[in-house]
Amino acid sequence: MLSALLADGRELGTVVLGQGQNRFTFSKEPTLEEVRRLQAEFTDERDWNQFHQPRNLLLALVGEVGEVSELFQWRGEVAEGLPGWTDSEREHLGQELSDVLIYLVELAEKCHVDLPQAVIRKMALNRLKYPASKVQGSSKKYTEYTD
Repeated sequence: MLSALLADGRELGTVVLGQGQNRFTFSKEPTLEEVRRLQAEFTDERDWNQFHQPRNLLLALVGEVGEVSELFQWRGEVAEGLPGWTDSEREHLGQELSDVLIYLVELAEKCHVDLPQAVIRKMALNRLKYPASKVQGSSKKYTEYTD
């Protein structure tokens, strides 16, 4: 297992090595609830809640996804782990992905969607729509599968 650490010693992320596969894992902190709380404090301190309504947050989220897209534009396929990317490019990607996550979490908060629980429910639905026995190695949409 390889870990990256922040300057304060907290774990940033881990690549688990074993069985011929590398599997990246996130650090344990912060949780989505901590991200929500940090953003809520940031917004409150600036009196920005008047601007941070669902529609505006959605549009900001779409804009940030566009900024992530620009980082991949014209590169062709990019392999997992981003070989060939500079540290600066990786840092920029991390900042833009963070913006996407921050807006997504804040949008979920404003819409009163418990995002972690919604993910669990959605994954359960996906398991029903895409049973491993039917979809193994295929990229077809669930509507294209027959019994």
